[in-house]
Amino acid sequence: MSIVYKAIITLCLSIFSLNSNAQVLISLLFGDKLNSPGLEFGLEGGMNFSSIQGMNSTSYSRAINLGFYFDIRLKESLDLYTGVLVRSRQGINKLKTDDLISLGAEVYSESGDYKQVLNTFLVPALIKYKFPNHFYIEAGPQFGLTTKAWIEFESENDGITARIREDNIDDIYKFDIGASGGLGYKLMKGTGITIGIKYYYGFLDVYKERSGTNNHGLYLKLNIPVGAAKAKNKNEL
Repeated sequence: MSIVYKAIITLCLSIFSLNSNAQVLISLLFGDKLNSPGLEFGLEGGMNFSSIQGMNSTSYSRAINLGFYFDIRLKESLDLYTGVLVRSRQGINKLKTDDLISLGAEVYSESGDYKQVLNTFLVPALIKYKFPNHFYIEAGPQFGLTTKAWIEFESENDGITARIREDNIDDIYKFDIGASGGLGYKLMKGTGITIGIKYYYGFLDVYKERSGTNNHGLYLKLNIPVGAAKAKNKNEL
């Protein structure tokens, strides 16, 4: 079975798996088998600051990301970067009353904050150019599949915090596509560990009944190869 074929199988299994912990476990199990001189496989973790354009609120939502990546060598300094963020949330914080009314959401008499939460699988397909000084730049399309969505109301009274979720996945377009671009730096030679930052802008509407609503956000990421050192030693034998 070729390395690329194994990579495709891992990618598909992780996208359609029902449990994100199982997806990460699949990634770890296949890690040392996938890494080779032409393919780097590993875990991607980090944080994103996302929002939805076209809403009255301009507050960003903050969330932790976790997934895996494939860094496929095309030429000496050119790679194809892809993978899946299997645990990723997008959305927007501090929705205004006008936003809630337009979305048909419940507006409570108690004071508190409202936010839109989108649980989304994110799949980048970026062309990555690596400079000799360990810096790199990347750009290309990114695809999204939203599996869960809800508006969350949070209030606090006398030290007691209450949260109410109102599911609105039926009001959301489940598929998204947009453009992403960023830069990064390889920390230590031989380990493959990199840090990076990228920006994403979605081309499609988030809401079915509200046009001009696009996902966008800033992503901070840390990439850690899985089994890369073991694969390197094996190739040297």
